[in-house]
Parts: sequence; structure tokens; C-alpha cells
Amino acid sequence: MIERVRAVLVTADDTLLVIRRTRPGIPVYWVLPGGGVEPGDESREAALHREIHEEIAGKADIIRLLHTLETDDERQLFYLARIATWSFEDRTGPEFSAEGRGEYALEEVPLTLEGLDGIDLKPEEIAHVLRGVIGAGSLGVEASR
Repeated sequence: MIERVRAVLVTADDTLLVIRRTRPGIPVYWVLPGGGVEPGDESREAALHREIHEEIAGKADIIRLLHTLETDDERQLFYLARIATWSFEDRTGPEFSAEGRGEYALEEVPLTLEGLDGIDLKPEEIAHVLRGVIGAGSLGVEASR
């Protein structure tokens, strides 16, 4: 089974860092930073730190596992994390230089129901989970400040 880790990255301004994906022939959509767990990763959290470094040259404090999404052949683990610094210009992930992968653009969206409703966050299940915890006021990032 393929394992992927993704980060719900909350900034000091209470925005959410997302990546806008633009690909030929597909409507624009947004994803959370992250990627596959590799054999050399010491843990899922280590894989997430590596992916955050590769994709946005950032360092994050992982707070907790927020949600797990599992299909027959893939498991995605979504972690809630605080992030203070990042630089999209200094990203190093191999996907950014691959031909035909489309465009990646880092964006900050308000960590509100309105902010989430303004983007097409994939997968839909994590968008639904985030709407639920934001609506209930139970995201839990306040404790990490």
C-alpha cells in the first residue's frame, strides 16, 4: 500500500497554505503540501518534514494527526501543523521540474469556512473534514502558540 503524508499548514496569521494546481485540460484545484513516504524516511512525521522542505522550503511544527483517508491501494495521513517560515522560490521537489506536470502556485487562504468554500481543495474528504472542525471551532492550533 502506498502511504502519503499531507500537511494542513496554519500560518501565524491563521491562514492555510495550499498549492494551486493548474494542469492542461483539468479545472484548477488546490492540494495540501505533502507526498509519498519513502523507504529512507524514519517515520511518517519525518517524511512530512522532508516533503514540506522540498515543496515550500519550510519548517513546520507538527501538532497532531488530523485525519486518515484510505482506499484499497493508498493511505493518506493529514497532519495539522503550524508553519512560521517558507519560501516557494527555494523549493526543491522533483515534481517542479518534470515536464507536463502543470503549474504549482503556493497560496494562503483564510482558515475560515468562506476561505475553504472559495477553493476546490482535493481530496474532497479533507475539505469536508476541515469544514467540520473549523465550523465547530475545534481545529486545535491555538494550543501550539
